[in-house]
Amino acid sequence: MTDTFWSPIYLSLTIALTAGVIVGVIGIVTGRLMARRSFRGKTVIETFMMLPLVLPPTVVGFILIVLFGINSPIGKVIESLFDQPIIFTWWAAVLAAVVVSFPLMYQSAKTGFATVDYEIEDAAKIDGATSLEVFLRVSIPLAAQAIITGLVLSFTRALGEFGATLMFAGNIPGKTQTVPTAIYIAFDTGNMKLAWLWVVSIITLSYLLLFFIYRFSKSAHE
Repeated sequence: MTDTFWSPIYLSLTIALTAGVIVGVIGIVTGRLMARRSFRGKTVIETFMMLPLVLPPTVVGFILIVLFGINSPIGKVIESLFDQPIIFTWWAAVLAAVVVSFPLMYQSAKTGFATVDYEIEDAAKIDGATSLEVFLRVSIPLAAQAIITGLVLSFTRALGEFGATLMFAGNIPGKTQTVPTAIYIAFDTGNMKLAWLWVVSIITLSYLLLFFIYRFSKSAHE
């Protein structure tokens, strides 16, 4: 019972944390670039990046299978490099979590960087700071509240991902079975006690993370 209960929780946390790191890096860099640049086709690109937020998870899972499945060019390259396909693996669950949680991180980071005063960054450059130093020591600290909010929201979204993960990574106990898929199976097989334990655990964790965001936002404005 103990291993059966904790295994999906451990997998969910490690998958969400790994996806959070990947999404955090990509979201911060992309958000910074898009917040300060205007170019033809920007709206098209941003709409494309935000699509996973509104698409049904099964559609996202289907697209991931088409792009990274064993019959796709990308899937064949991955299989030749690692001697196994990515589909139905731990990394498939991470990739699904990255795709569905990226829009939240990107939008938060972009909003944060858009509020940074240009003059402060220019002053740092005049004092001799490089563009990278300005980005790391000025831009990110000034946009920290929005970035942290994005990180928590994307982590929570990755933690609760179900549809795309089930299609692309499957529901393999001890390997790709996360809390959402475990709840589905427990309910489907009539194991309501175990289902309730997982439901309470993920609700509690999600509540604490959202509570942290509200407290952090409140303290930042005081």
